[in-house]
Amino acid sequence: MKTLMKAAQITKYSKNIHAQVNDIPIPAINDNEVLVKVKAAAVNPLEMLIITGSVKLIQDYKFPLTLGNELTGVIEKVGKNVTEFQVGDDIYTRLPLEKIGAFAEYAAIDATAIAPMPKNLSYVEAAAVPLAGLTAYQGLHEELEAQFGQSVFIPGGSGSFGQIAVPIAKTTGLNVIVSGNSEARKRTLEMGADQYFVYATENYVDLLSNVDYVIDTLGPKEFDNELSIIKPGGRLLSLRTGPNKRFGKDRDFPFLKQKLFSIAGAKYDHKAKKHGVEYHFIFVRSDGAQLKEITKIIEENNIVPPIHPTLFTIDNVNEALELVANGRPKGKVIINF
Repeated sequence: MKTLMKAAQITKYSKNIHAQVNDIPIPAINDNEVLVKVKAAAVNPLEMLIITGSVKLIQDYKFPLTLGNELTGVIEKVGKNVTEFQVGDDIYTRLPLEKIGAFAEYAAIDATAIAPMPKNLSYVEAAAVPLAGLTAYQGLHEELEAQFGQSVFIPGGSGSFGQIAVPIAKTTGLNVIVSGNSEARKRTLEMGADQYFVYATENYVDLLSNVDYVIDTLGPKEFDNELSIIKPGGRLLSLRTGPNKRFGKDRDFPFLKQKLFSIAGAKYDHKAKKHGVEYHFIFVRSDGAQLKEITKIIEENNIVPPIHPTLFTIDNVNEALELVANGRPKGKVIINF
């Protein structure tokens, strides 16, 4: 059996979005891990945040670091404590935050972070699901504690996050409103969205009010607009705007880090409070049990995430990173092994 594998790595944080493809040893597994032969890995904006060191307060990495947060693959070895999976199983995962490394031919992954791959999806399609799926699932259930019959608005929900968040929100019994580009309108309504605004011609600020929840995918520049349409007592959850006091506290960070998050998020907390709204920030974690629930939703609704037509190999990983950082991908960007 071969002992080396290709992996896309960085050796330091840098403004330069660039990875190096190195030959490194295939990882050994511990008793709670599985060794997965990677079939496909998705490239996300999160990669840029990791490369530039923007998330080092939340998770600081040792170098060299193999990049990549979500993958699909086939189990080649199982640790002796692993009972739920066996060699040959098709799995998908959002890798544990402290041990990423999807842009490689093999990955050693804690068995609690993986789930059986949805049967209706190919390796390439399924690689687009874990990060967005878990973000939506944790966002709706843990951060928003969304209840049946309430309303959620997803501005910028026509991208890969929205395509998975909409059906998950519908299975939670929510009234789902989305804004996005005109191309995605039909597709998003077919996935169950109740209302769709084309942002180029319709301004949601004039058309919406008294929404229970907003899941923000656009970041700080939209913050005030989003707050203005939420009813008092509602919640605004951002994937982009940045951590705050609540985030640091909920995750039990050391006191100093909590203090820093408090300062960083103070102006957003203050604005939200003036509207009687709670501001939440999410940084998604791995969770195999939740992924199993997501698999069910995907299979039952036959959800197929949109994939960018060009598939990349690990050797042209930098083209894939460039496309996600500065291009306009038509769906999730995938590295195919």
